[in-house]
Amino acid sequence: MQSPPLIVFTDLDGTLLDHHDYAWQAAAPALDRLRELRIPVIIASSKTAAEIAPLRAEIGIADCPAIVENGAGLLPPGKRAEGPAPDYARLRAALDDLPGELRARFTGFGDMTDEEVARITGLPRLAAALARQRSFSEPGLFDGDADRREALTTALAERGITARYGGRFLTLSFGGTKADRMADIAASYGTPETVALGDAPNDVEMLETADHGVIIANPSGRPLPPLAGETGGRICRSEKPGPAGWNTEILRLLSTKGLLIQE
Repeated sequence: MQSPPLIVFTDLDGTLLDHHDYAWQAAAPALDRLRELRIPVIIASSKTAAEIAPLRAEIGIADCPAIVENGAGLLPPGKRAEGPAPDYARLRAALDDLPGELRARFTGFGDMTDEEVARITGLPRLAAALARQRSFSEPGLFDGDADRREALTTALAERGITARYGGRFLTLSFGGTKADRMADIAASYGTPETVALGDAPNDVEMLETADHGVIIANPSGRPLPPLAGETGGRICRSEKPGPAGWNTEILRLLSTKGLLIQE
Protein backbone atom coordinates (compact mmCIF):
# COMPACT_ATOMS: atom_id res chain seq x y z
CA MET A 1 0.00 0.00 0.00
CA GLN A 2 1.38 3.38 -1.02
CA SER A 3 2.01 5.79 1.83
CA PRO A 4 -0.29 8.83 1.82
CA PRO A 5 1.35 12.27 1.47
CA LEU A 6 0.12 13.30 4.92
CA ILE A 7 -1.71 11.96 7.94
CA VAL A 8 -3.99 14.24 9.98
CA PHE A 9 -4.55 13.94 13.73
CA THR A 10 -7.35 16.07 15.11
CA ASP A 11 -8.95 16.94 18.40
CA LEU A 12 -12.75 17.17 18.39
CA ASP A 13 -14.40 19.63 20.82
CA GLY A 14 -13.48 23.20 19.88
CA THR A 15 -11.41 21.95 16.93
CA LEU A 16 -13.17 19.74 14.36
CA LEU A 17 -16.42 20.16 16.30
CA ASP A 18 -17.92 23.53 17.12
CA HIS A 19 -17.52 24.34 20.82
CA HIS A 20 -21.23 25.15 21.23
CA ASP A 21 -23.29 22.92 18.93
CA TYR A 22 -20.74 20.14 18.21
CA ALA A 23 -21.28 20.50 14.44
CA TRP A 24 -18.46 19.55 12.03
CA GLN A 25 -20.01 20.47 8.69
CA ALA A 26 -18.02 23.74 8.29
CA ALA A 27 -14.98 21.50 7.74
CA ALA A 28 -16.66 19.45 5.00
CA PRO A 29 -14.72 20.94 2.02
CA ALA A 30 -11.36 20.08 3.59
CA LEU A 31 -12.58 16.66 4.72
CA ASP A 32 -13.83 15.91 1.20
CA ARG A 33 -10.47 16.82 -0.33
CA LEU A 34 -8.59 14.73 2.24
CA ARG A 35 -10.85 11.81 1.37
CA GLU A 36 -10.15 12.29 -2.35
CA LEU A 37 -6.42 12.22 -1.62
CA ARG A 38 -6.83 9.18 0.66
CA ILE A 39 -5.22 11.10 3.49
CA PRO A 40 -6.19 9.46 6.81
CA VAL A 41 -7.95 11.64 9.39
CA ILE A 42 -7.30 10.29 12.88
CA ILE A 43 -9.59 11.54 15.63
CA ALA A 44 -7.60 12.12 18.84
CA SER A 45 -10.01 13.05 21.57
CA SER A 46 -10.96 12.79 25.22
CA LYS A 47 -14.23 11.26 24.03
CA THR A 48 -15.01 7.59 24.50
CA ALA A 49 -15.06 4.92 21.82
CA ALA A 50 -18.85 4.82 22.22
CA GLU A 51 -19.00 8.51 21.30
CA ILE A 52 -16.41 8.43 18.54
CA ALA A 53 -17.59 5.34 16.63
CA PRO A 54 -20.87 6.84 15.33
CA LEU A 55 -19.31 10.27 14.79
CA ARG A 56 -16.41 8.74 12.84
CA ALA A 57 -18.93 6.97 10.60
CA GLU A 58 -20.99 10.14 10.13
CA ILE A 59 -17.92 12.14 9.07
CA GLY A 60 -16.90 9.36 6.68
CA ILE A 61 -13.63 8.29 8.30
CA ALA A 62 -14.67 4.97 9.83
CA ASP A 63 -11.84 3.26 7.94
CA CYS A 64 -9.30 5.14 10.10
CA PRO A 65 -8.29 4.28 13.67
CA ALA A 66 -9.08 6.75 16.45
CA ILE A 67 -7.28 7.77 19.63
CA VAL A 68 -9.82 7.71 22.45
CA GLU A 69 -9.95 9.01 26.02
CA ASN A 70 -6.97 11.36 25.58
CA GLY A 71 -4.66 8.62 24.36
CA ALA A 72 -5.47 6.09 27.06
CA GLY A 73 -6.94 3.78 24.41
CA LEU A 74 -7.41 3.12 20.69
CA LEU A 75 -10.47 2.38 18.55
CA PRO A 76 -9.43 0.23 15.55
CA PRO A 77 -10.79 1.00 12.05
CA GLY A 78 -14.39 -0.04 11.51
CA LYS A 79 -14.81 -1.26 15.06
CA ARG A 80 -17.72 -0.31 17.28
CA ALA A 81 -17.39 0.52 20.96
CA GLU A 82 -17.10 -2.25 23.52
CA GLY A 83 -18.25 -2.54 27.12
CA PRO A 84 -16.36 -1.33 30.23
CA ALA A 85 -12.70 -2.38 30.41
CA PRO A 86 -10.77 -3.51 33.51
CA ASP A 87 -8.73 -0.27 33.48
CA TYR A 88 -11.79 1.79 34.29
CA ALA A 89 -12.80 -0.39 37.23
CA ARG A 90 -9.23 -0.16 38.62
CA LEU A 91 -9.24 3.58 38.12
CA ARG A 92 -12.50 4.04 40.01
CA ALA A 93 -11.27 1.81 42.84
CA ALA A 94 -8.07 3.85 43.17
CA LEU A 95 -10.07 7.06 43.15
CA ASP A 96 -12.26 5.82 45.98
CA ASP A 97 -9.11 4.92 47.91
CA LEU A 98 -8.07 8.59 48.14
CA PRO A 99 -8.27 10.43 51.47
CA GLY A 100 -11.86 11.50 52.02
CA GLU A 101 -11.22 15.25 51.80
CA LEU A 102 -9.51 14.92 48.42
CA ARG A 103 -12.01 12.39 47.07
CA ALA A 104 -14.90 14.70 47.91
CA ARG A 105 -13.41 17.46 45.78
CA PHE A 106 -13.34 15.42 42.57
CA THR A 107 -16.62 14.59 40.86
CA GLY A 108 -16.07 12.21 37.96
CA PHE A 109 -18.45 11.17 35.23
CA GLY A 110 -18.88 7.93 37.15
CA ASP A 111 -20.23 9.95 40.08
CA MET A 112 -22.80 11.70 37.89
CA THR A 113 -26.04 10.74 36.21
CA ASP A 114 -26.58 11.05 32.47
CA GLU A 115 -28.59 14.19 33.14
CA GLU A 116 -25.79 15.78 35.17
CA VAL A 117 -23.21 15.07 32.47
CA ALA A 118 -25.59 16.49 29.87
CA ARG A 119 -25.96 19.67 31.92
CA ILE A 120 -22.24 20.36 32.42
CA THR A 121 -21.22 19.42 28.86
CA GLY A 122 -24.17 20.77 26.90
CA LEU A 123 -24.59 17.35 25.27
CA PRO A 124 -28.01 15.81 24.60
CA ARG A 125 -28.90 13.18 27.19
CA LEU A 126 -28.26 10.22 24.88
CA ALA A 127 -24.85 11.61 23.92
CA ALA A 128 -24.07 12.17 27.60
CA ALA A 129 -24.85 8.51 28.25
CA LEU A 130 -22.23 7.55 25.64
CA ALA A 131 -19.74 9.90 27.32
CA ARG A 132 -20.20 7.93 30.55
CA GLN A 133 -19.32 4.62 28.86
CA ARG A 134 -15.69 4.82 29.97
CA SER A 135 -13.04 2.18 29.31
CA PHE A 136 -9.71 3.81 30.12
CA SER A 137 -10.09 7.19 31.86
CA GLU A 138 -12.26 9.31 34.15
CA PRO A 139 -12.93 13.00 33.42
CA GLY A 140 -14.46 15.17 36.09
CA LEU A 141 -14.60 18.47 37.91
CA PHE A 142 -12.24 19.45 40.72
CA ASP A 143 -13.43 21.87 43.38
CA GLY A 144 -10.43 23.35 45.17
CA ASP A 145 -7.51 25.76 45.09
CA ALA A 146 -4.06 25.18 43.59
CA ASP A 147 -2.65 23.61 46.76
CA ARG A 148 -5.45 21.07 47.02
CA ARG A 149 -5.17 20.33 43.32
CA GLU A 150 -1.46 19.63 43.75
CA ALA A 151 -2.25 17.38 46.72
CA LEU A 152 -4.76 15.48 44.59
CA THR A 153 -2.30 15.13 41.72
CA THR A 154 0.39 13.82 44.10
CA ALA A 155 -1.95 11.33 45.74
CA LEU A 156 -3.07 10.05 42.35
CA ALA A 157 0.53 9.75 41.10
CA GLU A 158 1.32 7.56 44.11
CA ARG A 159 -1.36 5.22 42.80
CA GLY A 160 0.00 5.24 39.24
CA ILE A 161 -2.62 7.66 37.94
CA THR A 162 -1.92 10.73 35.82
CA ALA A 163 -4.16 13.81 35.94
CA ARG A 164 -4.37 16.06 32.88
CA TYR A 165 -6.41 19.17 32.19
CA GLY A 166 -8.26 19.46 28.90
CA GLY A 167 -10.56 22.22 27.76
CA ARG A 168 -13.08 21.70 30.56
CA PHE A 169 -12.21 18.74 32.74
CA LEU A 170 -9.50 17.12 34.82
CA THR A 171 -9.04 13.65 33.33
CA LEU A 172 -7.51 10.71 35.19
CA SER A 173 -5.90 7.67 33.57
CA PHE A 174 -3.12 5.13 33.95
CA GLY A 175 -1.10 6.94 31.29
CA GLY A 176 -0.87 7.31 27.55
CA THR A 177 -1.27 10.55 25.63
CA LYS A 178 -2.42 11.54 22.18
CA ALA A 179 1.22 12.12 21.24
CA ASP A 180 2.18 8.66 22.49
CA ARG A 181 -0.18 7.09 19.96
CA MET A 182 0.79 9.23 16.97
CA ALA A 183 4.05 7.53 16.00
CA ASP A 184 2.60 4.00 16.02
CA ILE A 185 -0.39 5.02 13.92
CA ALA A 186 1.74 7.03 11.48
CA ALA A 187 4.11 4.06 11.13
CA SER A 188 1.18 1.84 10.15
CA TYR A 189 0.64 4.18 7.17
CA GLY A 190 4.30 4.29 6.16
CA THR A 191 5.33 7.25 8.34
CA PRO A 192 4.09 10.15 6.18
CA GLU A 193 4.32 13.78 7.32
CA THR A 194 2.03 14.39 10.28
CA VAL A 195 -0.44 17.21 10.84
CA ALA A 196 -2.07 17.86 14.23
CA LEU A 197 -4.89 20.25 15.09
CA GLY A 198 -6.08 21.11 18.59
CA ASP A 199 -7.12 23.90 20.92
CA ALA A 200 -6.57 22.75 24.53
CA PRO A 201 -3.71 21.98 26.95
CA ASN A 202 -4.13 18.24 26.41
CA ASP A 203 -3.34 18.82 22.71
CA VAL A 204 0.03 20.52 23.27
CA GLU A 205 2.20 17.38 23.10
CA MET A 206 0.40 16.28 19.94
CA LEU A 207 0.86 19.72 18.36
CA GLU A 208 4.55 19.83 19.25
CA THR A 209 5.18 16.27 18.04
CA ALA A 210 3.63 16.75 14.59
CA ASP A 211 5.51 17.98 11.53
CA HIS A 212 2.78 20.61 11.14
CA GLY A 213 0.74 21.83 14.12
CA VAL A 214 -2.33 24.04 14.04
CA ILE A 215 -3.72 25.70 17.15
CA ILE A 216 -7.41 26.26 16.48
CA ALA A 217 -8.82 29.50 17.89
CA ASN A 218 -11.34 28.94 20.69
CA PRO A 219 -12.87 32.20 21.96
CA SER A 220 -14.70 30.23 24.66
CA GLY A 221 -11.50 28.96 26.28
CA ARG A 222 -8.19 30.29 27.54
CA PRO A 223 -5.71 30.62 24.65
CA LEU A 224 -2.76 28.26 24.69
CA PRO A 225 0.55 29.92 25.61
CA PRO A 226 3.14 30.39 22.84
CA LEU A 227 4.62 27.04 21.80
CA ALA A 228 8.21 26.45 20.75
CA GLY A 229 7.25 25.39 17.23
CA GLU A 230 5.57 28.71 16.49
CA THR A 231 8.86 30.60 16.25
CA GLY A 232 10.00 28.65 13.20
CA GLY A 233 6.53 28.39 11.65
CA ARG A 234 6.09 24.67 12.30
CA ILE A 235 3.05 25.50 14.43
CA CYS A 236 0.54 28.15 13.40
CA ARG A 237 -2.71 29.55 14.79
CA SER A 238 -6.02 29.80 12.99
CA GLU A 239 -7.97 33.04 12.89
CA LYS A 240 -11.35 31.34 12.64
CA PRO A 241 -12.58 29.09 15.48
CA GLY A 242 -13.66 25.47 15.42
CA PRO A 243 -14.41 23.61 12.19
CA ALA A 244 -14.29 26.79 10.09
CA GLY A 245 -10.70 27.36 11.22
CA TRP A 246 -9.96 23.65 10.72
CA ASN A 247 -11.24 23.86 7.16
CA THR A 248 -9.24 26.99 6.30
CA GLU A 249 -5.97 25.73 7.74
CA ILE A 250 -6.16 22.27 6.17
CA LEU A 251 -6.97 23.72 2.74
CA ARG A 252 -4.10 26.19 3.15
CA LEU A 253 -1.67 23.40 3.99
CA LEU A 254 -2.86 21.28 1.06
CA SER A 255 -2.43 24.29 -1.21
CA THR A 256 1.18 24.85 -0.10
CA LYS A 257 1.91 21.22 -0.94
CA GLY A 258 0.22 21.39 -4.34
CA LEU A 259 -2.54 19.04 -3.28
CA LEU A 260 -5.55 21.20 -4.13
CA ILE A 261 -5.11 20.69 -7.87
CA GLN A 262 -7.80 18.36 -9.06
CA GLU A 263 -6.29 15.20 -10.46
